[in-house]
Amino acid sequence: MIFGTFDGLHKGHIFFIERAMEYGDKLIIVVARDKTVKKLKGRKPKFSEKERVENIKKKKFGAKIVLGQLKNKYKIIEHYDPDIICLGYDQKFFTENLKEELSKRGLKTEIVRLKAYKPEIYKSSKIFK
Repeated sequence: MIFGTFDGLHKGHIFFIERAMEYGDKLIIVVARDKTVKKLKGRKPKFSEKERVENIKKKKFGAKIVLGQLKNKYKIIEHYDPDIICLGYDQKFFTENLKEELSKRGLKTEIVRLKAYKPEIYKSSKIFK
């Protein structure tokens, strides 16, 4: 399972998704809701949640693509109970106490932090400037 905004799907996102796919046979991509992005980043995403989901679907990764939860961010993890959660190299939101939160819920999910792909070029905040 991976999480992200995936606003303006770029090579860095594709690298992240492809690396995560190496950790299992069925990847679940959780796309952040518009309201969540606004709350966490202080701005609306450039593309709507629906557009962001569709942009990922067009790449035909063979992954399950779902929208995140608005109220209980752990509910989706509890629902799917993934073996592994892959985090992006710069993912900070929602990761600080993730292992403890999963443990409280009886989940034995492994957490893996993936490496970046040319972050000096392929980072949404740099691309949109």
